[in-house]
Amino acid sequence: MPKINAATVAEHRAQQRAALIRAAIDILIEQGAAAVTPGAVGARAGLARSSFYQYFPSGAGILAAIVEDAFAAANTVLDQALGAVEEPSGRIDAFVRAELRLAAQGLHRPAAALLRAELPAECRDRVHELHQLHYLPLQAAIAASSATEPQLTAQLVGGLLQAAMTAVEQGADPNQVADRTLHLIHHGLR
Repeated sequence: MPKINAATVAEHRAQQRAALIRAAIDILIEQGAAAVTPGAVGARAGLARSSFYQYFPSGAGILAAIVEDAFAAANTVLDQALGAVEEPSGRIDAFVRAELRLAAQGLHRPAAALLRAELPAECRDRVHELHQLHYLPLQAAIAASSATEPQLTAQLVGGLLQAAMTAVEQGADPNQVADRTLHLIHHGLR
């Protein structure tokens, strides 16, 4: 019988699942999606390959779980950041600062690795769907700010924000990058 290091079986299963997810993210970032196999993930997590299948049906299954978990965590952070902010300009500020905090914590790295990876079609489609849903609050704030051509403007701001996240992931100060990014956005929206 396997040793359980948690107070309940449910907690044990949650810990094992989290360990597998962490291992898969590490492999994904280091070696790409093709290297995320049940054997590799189980070995990295210190579990038998057969244990992997108690939590996920396949390598694609754990990639799908990474996608869902990453966007759920990011959306929770954004909901908290945007919760009390109603003015479009303030919502843009809150969105950008929250995104750059997530980037500083490395939470964009799995999604970025997945967007670059050759994924099963359903997984790739889900990444794009969740990505679009994630950016809806920013797009709505830009549209509400009376921006000219709001859809194009949102795409251009998205490109600027992506560059800002890359700078933060490469070690730039998130607050400094946020200040400069927001300066450019707000001057561009005039």
